[in-house]
Amino acid sequence: MKTVTKGYPVAWCRLFTVAACLMSGALHAQTADQPILSGDQLAHANGEQIFQHICQGCHMPDARGAVGAGNYPALAKDPNLASAQFMAAVVLNGRRDMPSFAVRHDLHGFEALVRVGLGDEQIADVVNYVRSHFGNHYADKLSAVDVAALHAPKKELP
Repeated sequence: MKTVTKGYPVAWCRLFTVAACLMSGALHAQTADQPILSGDQLAHANGEQIFQHICQGCHMPDARGAVGAGNYPALAKDPNLASAQFMAAVVLNGRRDMPSFAVRHDLHGFEALVRVGLGDEQIADVVNYVRSHFGNHYADKLSAVDVAALHAPKKELP
């Protein structure tokens, strides 16, 4: 068996080098992850933070979308985002396989614990962020009042 310095076989040195490379890549990937926001932190998050902690999980960090376990549309350079109301309505109500991210007060138990709900100001912030980043250059801004107007009318109880 061919050896290198200190009597270690070449095969062991190569194995060690490959393992070190793999581990350094895994460590780098882990350090790039954002910590999960608590409920209080999420309540005060800006549009960029909301995108990083919620949206990019499906739409990817570069907003180019993904296909695999599901079909997650690209938000980068998206002409559908010309309408801020369209994007806000999608975040509020969901669309196709995307769930609603609106705050819901009618949920209880486990469902209430695991559901992420965004207020009108947060929805406006994340919509404005996406519409002004990732190759999108829409200058008009959405406000919390604009988002509130998109909510379905509340049903009155008899």
